[in-house]
Amino acid sequence: MLPLTCIRKPFVYSIAAAAMFAFAQPVQAENTDLKFPAFAQAVAEAALGDSEVAAYYRANGYAPIWTGATEAERARLQALLKAILSASDHGLPVAAYDTTELTRMMRDISSPRAQGEVEVALTHLFLTYAHQIQTGILTPSDIDPGMTRDPHRRDGTEILNAFTAAENPEAFMHSLVPGSDEYARLMHKKFELERLIERGGWGQQVQAGALKPGESGLAVVQLRNRLIAMGYLSRSATITYDAAIQGAVQRFQEDAGLNADGVAGPATIDAINVPMEERLRSVIVAMERERWLSIDRSKRYIWVNLTDFTARVVDAGSITFETRSVVGQNRSDTRTPEFSDVMEHLIINPSWYVPRSISVGEYLPGMIASGGSGSGHLQLIDGAGRVVPRSAVNWEAYTPASFPYDLKQPPSRGNALGLVKFMFPNQHNVYLHDTPTKYLFDHETRAYSHGCIRLQKPFDFAYVLLAAQESDPKTFFQDILVTGRETQVNLVDPVPVHLVYRTAFSDLRGHMSYRADVYGRDAKVWAALEAAGVHLPGYES
Repeated sequence: MLPLTCIRKPFVYSIAAAAMFAFAQPVQAENTDLKFPAFAQAVAEAALGDSEVAAYYRANGYAPIWTGATEAERARLQALLKAILSASDHGLPVAAYDTTELTRMMRDISSPRAQGEVEVALTHLFLTYAHQIQTGILTPSDIDPGMTRDPHRRDGTEILNAFTAAENPEAFMHSLVPGSDEYARLMHKKFELERLIERGGWGQQVQAGALKPGESGLAVVQLRNRLIAMGYLSRSATITYDAAIQGAVQRFQEDAGLNADGVAGPATIDAINVPMEERLRSVIVAMERERWLSIDRSKRYIWVNLTDFTARVVDAGSITFETRSVVGQNRSDTRTPEFSDVMEHLIINPSWYVPRSISVGEYLPGMIASGGSGSGHLQLIDGAGRVVPRSAVNWEAYTPASFPYDLKQPPSRGNALGLVKFMFPNQHNVYLHDTPTKYLFDHETRAYSHGCIRLQKPFDFAYVLLAAQESDPKTFFQDILVTGRETQVNLVDPVPVHLVYRTAFSDLRGHMSYRADVYGRDAKVWAALEAAGVHLPGYES
């Protein structure tokens, strides 16, 4: 039984040896049409079905980029082989980089036709790596309809042109790897967890439903040992839930997004008992998600992590504002989607135009049954945007499905959107806003909305955004607020917004935090990664 990393190296060394041998040998020419020699014909045939590869070779006159004898071709090949050696380090599917068959093909090169087949096989290997390392293995929307993010997969012909034009092929291969600090920290955590798993993990799970300070016994010892193994507690021989353990539990709770009271309640015990292998899966999934995302982190952006129930303003890599959030309920029609857009304006004293799905599902049945007396805080709006008196409606003539009016809630402190909303127009009709139901922010798990993101500190959030264009943003905001009139305020510099879903993420100190898979999306992503050939590093015969 050998570690996977030990198995991979012979593949690469053998293919390198085969390549250096094969490409150094003279290849006997075949009888063929001189206008379309055997090598070119083999390349064209091998590229059938791959329009990007075919287009590239047509454009370059079917010249080799790997299998010739020039120094440039040898440098490209060496750079490719070095890169794929580290494919498993990035959580890429090992099978996609198994070079056994390619090595055999190289050793058997005896004609221009065989050389052409190897040429295209190497190009396919290169593009597989380039696409997977740069923009991910999966297409998000194929996994879950709520994952509408576009990884912006690059055209293969464009990548090949850039690669062959590069003066330093190895530097080019390295440039394909996501350059974010978060990706580097996730990769570091992946290595760390793999090493710990080889050494036995975090030890025995805590066999208790809950524990509190002052208790003693075997379960406390299990809790102590697990906290030591996780790095939250210095070595200790205590069998009592003392102040040191309480402090360690608090630190763990902070990293897990739990109420940091130092008491190991059921939610804390469950989080502490999560197997290390599950945490490693979360990290590998987060690396794939990071490959889907393209952010200019040198500028301001808004970061909403749905699993963390927070919204942040980030400036040049530093968190300059953070607030708790409420996200969509875990139902098929209310889960908050994942996507990126640009915040263009905010609306102070907003009206709430009730989505039809909410009108039909929640308000209209009661309004029709009561003859129009229910839900008095809502106005009826006709097709021309006019308010219709309830007395003018024949309530008995309609069902919720046939009701011809829209529902609107005028600006007020009781408005479902609160007193301000933040707009980044999108196909989902999702945005950030205030809310009158403040008590929900006291909950650890905050999935209660119909899909939009509610903010605990919306006024402060507005002040931070307006500070970029107003000398006194608070006064500016409050002066509009007291009018009670619906007012749109455009952002002079629109701000990118990223609604993301990360169950594993780091803080700026490199500490890893984990969250529950509230919508089950990471489980779907991991299943799809496994189907694509990704697995946890381990041992194979």
